[in-house]
Amino acid sequence: MSGSELTLGAVLARLEEQEREIAAQAEATRGRIAELAAQLEEFDRVAEEVRITRKTLLALPDPSPPTPPAAKLPDHPAYRQIMAVFAAADAPLRARAVCEAMDLEITPSNVNNVRLKLKRLVERGILIEPEQGLFTQPRP
Repeated sequence: MSGSELTLGAVLARLEEQEREIAAQAEATRGRIAELAAQLEEFDRVAEEVRITRKTLLALPDPSPPTPPAAKLPDHPAYRQIMAVFAAADAPLRARAVCEAMDLEITPSNVNNVRLKLKRLVERGILIEPEQGLFTQPRP
């Protein structure tokens, strides 16, 4: 036999070595498969939790928008009188009509004072001014 020829014992030894390498690679691959299977199981669990959370949130009633705090009426008694006039009115009013309803003398200063108070009530959101100089309560 020449040096390049392999003996049966040498061939069997090489095959045994290859078998061990393949077995080691197979074992490493099984380990990676086990890790990936555990990861996949965790992904499935988290996805199920997300589905349950989504389903729960969809089942909740729509939240109503927060109601803004009611506008505070100024302390002066004239404002309470003005609001009483609007509570009794069935149409928008001008400053002059408010003065008449409050039994104020119809003078430019009284009309202007009432108009200023009406504008303050508009600024606070208690009244609205749909047209220039015409005032009314907002409708819900």
